[in-house]
Amino acid sequence: MKAMGGGARNGILSLKIQDKSVLYAAYMPFVKNGGLFISTDKSYSLGDEVFLLLSLMDEPEKIPVAGKVIWITPNGAQGNRTPGIGVQFGDKDNIAQNKIETYLAGTLESSRPTHTL
Repeated sequence: MKAMGGGARNGILSLKIQDKSVLYAAYMPFVKNGGLFISTDKSYSLGDEVFLLLSLMDEPEKIPVAGKVIWITPNGAQGNRTPGIGVQFGDKDNIAQNKIETYLAGTLESSRPTHTL
C-alpha cells in the first residue's frame, strides 16, 4: 500500500486499499476527523498540506480528501517500522472517514497492532 504519483511539492497522493487488514493497519481512528498512514519514501514535514485520491476496496470512484501531515515515520525508524506519513483528514468532508469506519465496523476496538500504534 505505497502512495503513488505526485511528490512532496504538489502534495497529491493516489492511494488504493483493497484489503480490510491493510485498511485497519493504516487507519488512525484516534485522530480528529480520522486519518491514514501512507507508506512513502518521499520527504514531508509536519503540517504539510496533502491531497489524497483514495480508492477503497472495489469502489469504482476515488474519494478526494484534503488533509495535513501529522505523523512521520522516517526511514530506519526503530522496530523496523514502515516509513511513511500520517495524514489527518480535513474538517470539511467526512466521506472518507465514514466509509473507512463502515468497512472496519467491529474491528476498530481490536488490539492488533497498526502502522502507528
